[in-house]
Amino acid sequence: QVIKCKAAVMWESNKPFSIEEVEVAPPKAHEVRIKIVATGICRSDDHVITGGLIMPFPIILGHEAAGVVESVGQGVTSIKPGDKVIPLFVPQCGECSSCLSTKGNLCSKNDLSSGAGLMPDGTTRFTCKGKAIHHFIGTSTFTEYTVVHESAVAKIDSAAPLEKVCLIGCGFSTGYGAAVQTAKVEPGSTCAIFGLGGVGLSVVMGCKAAGAARIIAVDINSDKFAKAKELGATDCVNPKDFKKPIHEVLIEMTGRGVDYSFEVIGRTETMAAALACCQYNYGVSVIVGVPPATQKITFDPMLLFTGRTWKGSVFGGWKSKDSVPKLVADYMKKKFVLDPLITHTLPFTKINEGFDLLRTGK
Repeated sequence: QVIKCKAAVMWESNKPFSIEEVEVAPPKAHEVRIKIVATGICRSDDHVITGGLIMPFPIILGHEAAGVVESVGQGVTSIKPGDKVIPLFVPQCGECSSCLSTKGNLCSKNDLSSGAGLMPDGTTRFTCKGKAIHHFIGTSTFTEYTVVHESAVAKIDSAAPLEKVCLIGCGFSTGYGAAVQTAKVEPGSTCAIFGLGGVGLSVVMGCKAAGAARIIAVDINSDKFAKAKELGATDCVNPKDFKKPIHEVLIEMTGRGVDYSFEVIGRTETMAAALACCQYNYGVSVIVGVPPATQKITFDPMLLFTGRTWKGSVFGGWKSKDSVPKLVADYMKKKFVLDPLITHTLPFTKINEGFDLLRTGK
C-alpha cells in the first residue's frame, strides 16, 4: 500500500522547508518502511541547504531519528512490523571490505560518498505533486514515513524513549565515538574540542568517559560554555578573546600541545588549527565535522612529518548495525546522558523554526 503522509520537502537550495503531502511507496525486497516518531536536526542537513554538502534536489533531508517499523519487504528477516528502530545513515552490509575489517565502519553501500540521493537499487520511494523526490543518505527522516534498506536500520530496545535515543542515530554516537573509538582517548590525557554543538558536546562526554584529565572546549559562542562544563569540560576558550592564533593559545595552555584534538565544525581553518594544536610528535587530530564541498586545505607537511596523526571519523567509527542497539542499551543503563543535548522540542510543522534555532547557535 502507498502511504500518503506529511513530509518536509526541500525543493531547492537556500529556501525554507515546505510541508507537503507525499506518497511513500511500499518497501521492496530487503527494505523496511518506518513510521518516524522523533527526529533530530543536525548541521549536516543544513550543509545540504546551503550547498556545503552537494546533494540532488528536490530532497527529503533528516538522518537522526527513531521510529516504529510499519511494514517490511520480502526477504527481511531481522526486523518485523512493530519493532522500534533507528535508521542508519552509515549502513552495515556485512560484506564489503570496510564491514569485514575490524578497523573500518564506512560501509561501501553508503550514499555519503556518491550523493546519488536514491535507494541502493537506483530508484526513489517518495513522490510529491507527481515528481520524484530524492532520499538523503539512505535515511530521509523529515517525513512521517520513510523507507530504508535492511542494512541501514537497527532494531533497539522496545522500552527506549524514542524522542531521546533518536540522537544515537547521529549526533551523540558521532561525537562520543570520535573520542572513544576513533581517537581512543586514554586516561590522564589532554583533549581540545573545536565546536560545541550537539556533536562537540558528545565528544566532551566521550573524552570524560575515557578518563581524560583535561578537556579544553573551544567555541566562538561563549553561551555554549556552561553546558560544556556540565558535561565534563575543564577549560573553555573563546578564540575571539585572543590576538594570537588559537593553536598557539592551546600550546601555551598545555605547555606542549594537546594529546587529542577534535574538529567538530566542518571548517578548513579550524581543521588546520586543530592539527597544529596537538603535540608535535604523538598528537592525534580527528576531523568530525563534514568538510565543505570544493574547499581544499594547504598546510605545512612538517606538521605531519614529526609524527602527528590526522584522521577522519564518520559516525564515530561505530559499525552501525552492531553498535546502535548496544549504545541504546548503555543509555538505558544510564552509562551516559542525552537530556543535556536536547535544547528544544518542537512539533514537526515547526521544522523551519528548528533550523533557525540551529543557525543562531541556540
